Amino acid sequence: MGFYDYSVTDAQGNQVSMETFKGKVVLVVNTATGCGFTPHYKDIEAMYEEFNEKGFEVLDIPCNQFAGQTPGTDEEIHEFCQLHYNTKFPQMTKSDVNGEGQLPLYKFLKEQKGFEGFGKSPAALAMSVMLKKIDKDYKNNPDIKWNFTKFVIDREGNVVARFEPTADMKKVSECVASLL
Repeated sequence: MGFYDYSVTDAQGNQVSMETFKGKVVLVVNTATGCGFTPHYKDIEAMYEEFNEKGFEVLDIPCNQFAGQTPGTDEEIHEFCQLHYNTKFPQMTKSDVNGEGQLPLYKFLKEQKGFEGFGKSPAALAMSVMLKKIDKDYKNNPDIKWNFTKFVIDREGNVVARFEPTADMKKVSECVASLL
């Protein structure tokens, strides 16, 4: 199966087929409203505004699996994003990205691009220390490690990049721009 064979549920309860995104560059991101990385919404919205007319879409998938940092209903999450970041991209229903209840789309994404590390920034080192306490073997599995892990899908449906939350958002933007 490929990217276009999957579907997710939007915040209104409608099924959204990935076929909807054929021919577009897509950023798939698990988000949170109460996380230190929540300001990434600002950068993601800026990318959406800059690149949407060139064929760029965002698939925002709120997730509460990491320290319970996405409390509230889908409606409350949407209101938060509108109020604080004026987001215009589509938001999906709150979903799991790891474990038995994970979205099948996320199983696929992780099979295509596994975890390659957090980098060497101070935030990256802090993430490594924190995750070692939670899972000593975290480096050796493809699971999503935290909120705001991003996958970039090209116009043909190939998963071309995975960016951990500690990645510089400028690098994410450059990756997207190179595919448009």
